[in-house]
Amino acid sequence: EPPDPALFTDDTQMTLALAQALVCVENDDTDQLMEAVVAQFIAWAHHPDTPGRSPGATCLRAVAALERGVHWRESGVKGSKGCGSAMRVAPIGYLYQHSPERLRAVAQATGRATHAHPAADAACIAAAYLVKLALDGAHPKQFSRGVLEFCDGLSDEFDAAILRLNHTLGWADTDAALRHIGEGWVGEEAVALAIYCCLKHPDDYAAAVRLGANITGDSDSVASIAGGIMGARLGRAAIPADWIVRLERRAELETLAERLTYAQTHPPL
Repeated sequence: EPPDPALFTDDTQMTLALAQALVCVENDDTDQLMEAVVAQFIAWAHHPDTPGRSPGATCLRAVAALERGVHWRESGVKGSKGCGSAMRVAPIGYLYQHSPERLRAVAQATGRATHAHPAADAACIAAAYLVKLALDGAHPKQFSRGVLEFCDGLSDEFDAAILRLNHTLGWADTDAALRHIGEGWVGEEAVALAIYCCLKHPDDYAAAVRLGANITGDSDSVASIAGGIMGARLGRAAIPADWIVRLERRAELETLAERLTYAQTHPPL
């Protein structure tokens, strides 16, 4: 169970940073949006809480490059496919539910700012798209096929991780299934593990998140991705009330959620 207060890790920190950028730009200009994203990522790196929230080395290295003036198209760490670009994109899936190509473009752009690898591209696009699918009412049984189709041709490594997930369907041994999929340190595994959590508990937000949070591996990132998907699928009412009241910066989170909702329902003309 979450402690009281329930402090969050770098996953939620960077999700908040990305969401703040999304609600600040009221048009579809990707370069203008990325200016806001860069500013928010730099502010995140300098926040006094960040060193104690287990920030990823790749994200810190890339943000340091951004702060030196490296363009976001070039700042991503070459060859890095860690899950840091996928763990933070739930707001993109929410905001662009009805604009899948815009979802794809924004997810890829924000991912490229820190991670430069085809598998990372596919993972961050897929993680955002899963939120869109959940909002659309898709059942978790449809998730694997959905992301394979939406991310077709981007990364063989991503496709292989989703196929490993599919191999485990019907396995009774949850621990064996998790080991078969991976540990989630890389983006494609984190997304596949998050889908697995949703499949195991399609109608139970807490159980899906709890499963992700207790894997062997990058548990907070898997839980973060799964939580974003399940929140979109089931809504706020499915989140245990005693989890919500323990959250740090709860008022800030709720205000930002309201701003995202407004932006989603009032898209640029």
